[in-house]
Amino acid sequence: MLASKILIISGFLSCLSNQVIAQEQAFVISVSGAVPKNKLGITLPHEHILVDFIGADQVNANCYNPDDVFVRVLPYLQKLKQTGCKTLVDCTPAYLGRDVKLLQRLSRASGLTILTNTGYYSAVQNKYLPAHAFTETPEQLASRWITEAEQGIEKTNIKPGFIKISVDAGPLTTVNQNLVKAAAITHLKTGLTIASHTGNGEAALSQIKLLQQNNVSGKAFIWVHAQNEKDNQLHLAAAKAGAWIEFDGINSNNVPVYITILQKMKAAGFLKQTLISQDAGWYHVGEKNGGKFQQYDTLFTVFLPALKKAGFKPSEIRQLIEINPQEAFAKKVRPQ
Repeated sequence: MLASKILIISGFLSCLSNQVIAQEQAFVISVSGAVPKNKLGITLPHEHILVDFIGADQVNANCYNPDDVFVRVLPYLQKLKQTGCKTLVDCTPAYLGRDVKLLQRLSRASGLTILTNTGYYSAVQNKYLPAHAFTETPEQLASRWITEAEQGIEKTNIKPGFIKISVDAGPLTTVNQNLVKAAAITHLKTGLTIASHTGNGEAALSQIKLLQQNNVSGKAFIWVHAQNEKDNQLHLAAAKAGAWIEFDGINSNNVPVYITILQKMKAAGFLKQTLISQDAGWYHVGEKNGGKFQQYDTLFTVFLPALKKAGFKPSEIRQLIEINPQEAFAKKVRPQ
């Protein structure tokens, strides 16, 4: 009897030990490979390095010189690194200028960890969707994205760190719904988090509901551009469903607006589900020398000092810029 109890206790402790090890080994996928999530450091969860807005039917990597982009962008990344930031999440999706080889090259040269993505972008009335996205099933779309996650993107060994989709304002169209369903399938297979450029609060809540109906928790979902929804009650409703609420348009001209937003999230007890970024950059294909570039360090030089002055504690600021991104992008299946 004693031996039996010892075996049961031993098995229980072994199970606990395995859980602790699994938590310690949680990681994020960067363009250079897996990174333990606690090594991400300070992170910008929504920025861009290169974007081509010409449309999915015309986008072509031959329309720019990667060497020119590298020379133009690298100083901005190096300047960002000097602020103490360690990780940048590049949110440019396929058919909008995603160039994973360029991202890997810039990551190695700058010393920043950089994440890229899989998935498709159906906002702007489907301008950036490839033709097959209108005819394939969610399962077929997911198969493409899972292949990128498991084998690499565009015949490279570079793998995505998250799923990027997008929808216009609600109600969701059939194409929107198919992308969300494909993202659900991909998440359950790969554990990659779903970040969705979202038109409004109605669309955000509809996506969360659709994910839940497809056995994916709201905890696997990042509501991108949540600042565009002015009804804070919808932010809170999405947060109550477990979602990450991302306010990512911070610049030197709107600091008071974003401080007010964060004060509301803090008062409601959802600071631990809040992400902040700038949606800055980028080398614009088709414009001379990439056009005007919005640098990446405004959040550190302007916004965070203002946030501290507004009464946010160092621990709360760290929660926003370090702990929350680690949790949001950790590779982990989050079932409903």
